[in-house]
Amino acid sequence: MRRIFVDTSAIFALLVEQDEAHQRARLAFSSLAAEKAVLLTSSYVQLECHALLGRRFGPVAMERFRRDFVPLLETVWVDGELHERALDALLGRQVRGLSLVDEVSFAVIRGQKLDAAFAYDRHFEEEGVPLVG
Repeated sequence: MRRIFVDTSAIFALLVEQDEAHQRARLAFSSLAAEKAVLLTSSYVQLECHALLGRRFGPVAMERFRRDFVPLLETVWVDGELHERALDALLGRQVRGLSLVDEVSFAVIRGQKLDAAFAYDRHFEEEGVPLVG
């Protein structure tokens, strides 16, 4: 059974019909569900999704995400050690546009030995993470 990291970019594409990757995301998600893939994310991705959905669509969208989508995911909760390790990696890279959430995601993918990422963020591909979707 494949274990897949789920990024904000995929969640947003899946939930927002106007997103350019929406159809691709729906097909990819359906395929992952059919194969019963284990879907993991981080608490930072959840935070980023809540902030993005709340800012663009309001609290109703945040509640729907929390109620209908979050239960489908296993969540790796970011502790102080993981935060600091990811922040050190981020500052060491000096890459414009790369975020702390991205670095935490990469650390989770490596630490959990995940197979791929469900993401539409070029940084995952640049990191060498296989993508679904």
